[in-house]
Amino acid sequence: MVKLFSPLELGPITLKNRIIIAPMCMYAAEEGKVQPWHHQHYGMLAQSGAGLLIVEASAVSPEGRISYADSGIYSDECEQAWREVVSNVGQYSNIPMVMQIGHAGRKASTELPWNGGAPIAPEIENGWQTIAPSELAFSDEAPLPKAMTQDDIGRLITQFVKSAQRAHKAGFSGIELHAAHGYLLHQFLSPLSNQRSDQFGGSLENRMRLPLTIFDAIKAALPHDFMIGVRISASDWADNGWDIEQSIVFSQALDARGCHYIHVSSGGLTAQQQIKVAPNYQVGFADAISNNVSMPVIAVGLITQAQQAEDIICEGKADAIALARGILYNPRWPWHAAAELGVTIQAAPQYLRCQPHELKSLLIRD
Repeated sequence: MVKLFSPLELGPITLKNRIIIAPMCMYAAEEGKVQPWHHQHYGMLAQSGAGLLIVEASAVSPEGRISYADSGIYSDECEQAWREVVSNVGQYSNIPMVMQIGHAGRKASTELPWNGGAPIAPEIENGWQTIAPSELAFSDEAPLPKAMTQDDIGRLITQFVKSAQRAHKAGFSGIELHAAHGYLLHQFLSPLSNQRSDQFGGSLENRMRLPLTIFDAIKAALPHDFMIGVRISASDWADNGWDIEQSIVFSQALDARGCHYIHVSSGGLTAQQQIKVAPNYQVGFADAISNNVSMPVIAVGLITQAQQAEDIICEGKADAIALARGILYNPRWPWHAAAELGVTIQAAPQYLRCQPHELKSLLIRD
């Protein structure tokens, strides 16, 4: 059996295969509300043949957006806009859809990537005051964030719970809690960005407290059949920062709480990071965590080839692989992987005629 195309249980959801579409921000929303672009974009990805579609990070509050054009899940209008996307996609695809929810913290209030992506100061148009665990900027060029008070933290926990409830009402099958890439929950985890002296800073136990509290609150507020996963950065790639040893402890704490999967990425917390990018450069982190938890582990990062993905799973380094930029470049990556590995994959009946003459058994009706 080709393991890449074998089923996988992520808590209450069973995936048809182990190819996952990782979340990638589109920077195409208006006041947090997704637009017609998103209907086209996610409709396209839903026909890819992947086993799970995780939509872009959606902010739990307006100031939690990375940029002024990021999507949100913090209002009735945001919820309704996403509900329409889920409904439209679901008419023609049975792929499970999960929403990544998060808060950008000190990395919020930025320009769009294709306009340079620079931080926007609070007094400038499209900018606002950012918040963080401590009054420490992401880089020399970034404005100082406001250190969060106890009231701010209490408000944030409520925002995450309400946003998860909105995602459920919008029709998503689950949420992925975004604790990676230098955004707010990662900022609480890392000693480089969290220099608090209260119960949310200092020791590893204290730095994990807020993400775990949010996880517990969401789990208590949502039905048992609503999937809850977490994405982490396993390393800051910087001296004295968050690392794989701390990631294992955090993952074990999530595992004990009934987390349905852990999605292992890395980096994004500091401008001083030194990442050695190469194929499989993050897979070792997933492997280390997989050896220490019982929940499924998803690996991501420069996984571009079918046999490469199959080997990762066959060798037990992860239970699934995720594609981000690679599937934006090639939205039929799962079809091509199935062809290379000699297996059949389901597709919409409208596409059955497109399979190559020499691959007449590649596609079957979904």
